[in-house]
Amino acid sequence: MKADITIPKVENVFVAAVQEWSDDFMDKVWYVYLVNDSDFNLDGVMVVSKAFGTIDGEMKKTSLLRHAFPSVPAVSVVKIEMLETNVLQLNNEFMVTYFIGDTLFDKKFIFRAQTITPDYVEEVPILFVDGVIVR
Repeated sequence: MKADITIPKVENVFVAAVQEWSDDFMDKVWYVYLVNDSDFNLDGVMVVSKAFGTIDGEMKKTSLLRHAFPSVPAVSVVKIEMLETNVLQLNNEFMVTYFIGDTLFDKKFIFRAQTITPDYVEEVPILFVDGVIVR
């Protein structure tokens, strides 16, 4: 029965953390974007995020944040959320679910602890700025 279920592979859709200036905080902060570098519109997009890990030998986790986007056009980006400085030392997970036509796609993207730093940046497609990408 499991053999009858086909799970489509997510391609050309990923998340990227980009450091930007914030007038509210008067400092550079990290924002996470959903990047749709495909030729298809993504419909009914849901993103669930959380952070988890160990700090000073104690297990820490954040609450779940849920984001919904009715549609993400082909070759475009949407800003998901800002990352608090405190959670950069934790694993940051983004579960992305969407439809292309009648087909449901989902993938879990994880920024490992301590990887959202300028040491790991590369150019983010479509945005053309430096950021940390998880494919």
